[in-house]
Amino acid sequence: MVKALLNGTVVAETEDYEVVEGNIYFPPNSLKKEYFSESGLHTTCPWKGLANYYSLNVDGQEARDVAWYYPEPSAAASNIKDHVAFYPQVVIEG
Repeated sequence: MVKALLNGTVVAETEDYEVVEGNIYFPPNSLKKEYFSESGLHTTCPWKGLANYYSLNVDGQEARDVAWYYPEPSAAASNIKDHVAFYPQVVIEG
């Protein structure tokens, strides 16, 4: 089991994940949705496509733009469609 934790709180956990460029991508059904909110930030990866971002709110503390996903990835990245990866302030265990 792989877990993503922010401030010691599990925000996602799964046994079924993808690894791309050293990042673990969690499937959408593994997210604890109550902690996630769309942030409005977008970036573009030359080979994966347009990324959307989430901010997390745990115990009243917000971590802005710490998670990203590709709702419409390129064909080369289709295995991570809607999967979520995290910046280092979210600790990955497992």
